[in-house]
Amino acid sequence: MSTASLQIPSPLGILTLCASEDGLFRVDFEERSPAVSVSVSDRAEWILTQASRELAEYFAGKRREFSVPLHPGGTPFQQKVWAALCRIPYGETRTYGEIARQIGAPKAARAVGMANHRNPLPLFIPCHRVVGASGELTGYAGGLDRKRFLLALERQPLRGVSCPFF
Repeated sequence: MSTASLQIPSPLGILTLCASEDGLFRVDFEERSPAVSVSVSDRAEWILTQASRELAEYFAGKRREFSVPLHPGGTPFQQKVWAALCRIPYGETRTYGEIARQIGAPKAARAVGMANHRNPLPLFIPCHRVVGASGELTGYAGGLDRKRFLLALERQPLRGVSCPFF
């Protein structure tokens, strides 16, 4: 499989975007190890360029939704959780328990938290919109400061994000 990666600056620090011909499959914050490019296809390069452009527009307040193809992999349960995350309206939050109930597994709040933690596409699959039962900010792979930033960004007028792969 042909894959490629691209590092881009953002208000959250350096982001490493990883894509294959099937779509964007990983976004890493600078603390994580960047991916290594393997024989790069034109489509994978286009996906990286498009994802970079869309992120820049998102951070500038000019983009309401992402359209770049996503291909996150994951287990069927993770896919179900990530699809639910994508249905959280922009600027709103949900709890782990609410997501568990939404996917038909009301006692699986902890498992929802683990799937949230394993989200390979932060920003594109908006796991930052999930909070603790009392509304407090809880873990985020990119750190709570980044989560606070993203939630504040989404409180600004004329901004929005959706998730197109489900």
